[in-house]
Amino acid sequence: MTNIKSAAKRVQIAERNRLRNKSYKSAIRTLMKRYFTALEKYAADPEGEMTLEEVNQKLSEAYSKIDKAVKRGVVHRNTASRRKARLAKAFKSHFPNPEATDAVAS
Repeated sequence: MTNIKSAAKRVQIAERNRLRNKSYKSAIRTLMKRYFTALEKYAADPEGEMTLEEVNQKLSEAYSKIDKAVKRGVVHRNTASRRKARLAKAFKSHFPNPEATDAVAS
C-alpha cells in the first residue's frame, strides 16, 4: 500500500485504464477473428449463408474498433495500420481479381 495519497490515486487510475485497454484490445481481436471466419465461410461457399455484404460489414466493424482504439490511445497508430493491412491482405489473398476488391472499396 502506498504512503502518499496521490500515489494511491494513480494506482487506481492505472488499474482502471489497464482494464479499459484490455477490453479494447480484446474487442479488436474478437472482431478480427469474426472477420477472418466470415471471409473463410464466404470463400468456401460464395452462394452459402455468408454474403459479401456481411463480410464487408464485419470488415467495417473491425476497422471502426481499431480506429477508435487509436483515438483513445489504446494502441499505437502503426499497430492499427498493421492490423488493418492484415485484414485487407486476407481479403486480397482470397479474391485476387480486381472486381472483388472493388466491392470492398464501395
